[in-house]
Order: sequence, then structure tokens, then C-alpha cells
Amino acid sequence: MTITATIKWGCALLLSTALVACGADEKSAPAPDPQSSTAPAAQKDKVARAKVALASGLGTPNEDRVATIGLLNKRNNLTQDLDLKVGESRRVGNVIIKLQSCEKTAPWESQQEEGAFVQVFVEERPAPKEKVTWRKVFSGWLFKNSPSLNVLEHPIYDVWVKKCAMNFPGDEAKPASPASSSNKPKASGNDNG
Repeated sequence: MTITATIKWGCALLLSTALVACGADEKSAPAPDPQSSTAPAAQKDKVARAKVALASGLGTPNEDRVATIGLLNKRNNLTQDLDLKVGESRRVGNVIIKLQSCEKTAPWESQQEEGAFVQVFVEERPAPKEKVTWRKVFSGWLFKNSPSLNVLEHPIYDVWVKKCAMNFPGDEAKPASPASSSNKPKASGNDNG
């Protein structure tokens, strides 16, 4: 994904989040008329799904989303996966990772991306004789497929997004297939069953 595409994705994400936060509905967000005979079928389907997503609050509410954040301690080369709900923070040694939000693109979008807004606090001693204090070393969006867009620059810790677990309208669990193992045709030949 190019930087321009990622910026466009981020702007669209912020706009849709702002619309939902302001209580906007599909009437206040103009969209092409999906009933128009000039709109292609794929466009009509995409617009219909976007309207459903906007009306339902874009799928999973923010407070129910869970992100998997990778944490690397470069001193001892230990990597850890942290599963955090939005608003939750976790302390590992002298680092605290706080998840503010996580997002991923809808499954019907062509460019897939997952991201999380994280804050990283490190317990450090500013000078040799000073008291140890917590210092915020990072606050921003990290992207799974474009990690170079925003990087945590710290000599000891590296943090990255591995996954954002959330659902969109239409992603509900599919019913089990009616063909079970007992309904499978049996092989012809000598069968003693």
C-alpha cells in the first residue's frame, strides 16, 4: 500500500468515525444512488454495505475490539504478544502499552489494512542521579501492512500491530454445512457396514 493510499484510508476512516461520533446517519453522508441504472452492480453492492455499516456503527463497537500487539525487548531479544481491549493497558517490565483504538478495513474493500492507536510509556531515569519516572515515548497509529508509516523509535523496545479483532455487518458466523460426515456417500465396493 502506498503512502498516498494509506493517507486516503486514514482520512476516510477518520471521516466515517467522526460521522458516527456526531450521530450522523446515512442521510447526512451523501453517497451515490445505488438504484441508479448507471451505477455498476459492484458499486451498488459496495454502497449498500457501506450504508449498513454506517447505520450500525461500523460493526463492532470500539470498546469491544481487541488488538494483538507485538512487543520486542531488544536487550534480551524476547518477544511477547499482548491482547488488549480498547482502553486497556498492560505493563511488561518497565514498559506500559495502552490501546486507545483499533480498526481494520471492511472485508469488501480492495486494500486491506489493520491498525491500532497505541501509547507506549517507559520507566526511565532522565539523568544518573535523578528519580526514575514514566515517560511517554510514543503515541500514534501503527499499521500492520505498512509498519514504516509510523514507527516507534526507542533503543530498547519495538512495538507493532499484529491483528485487530472486529466484525462488520454481514460477517456473522455462517451456519454449519448441512452435509455432515453421516450424509457423505460411501465408497462402492466391498463394504461390511
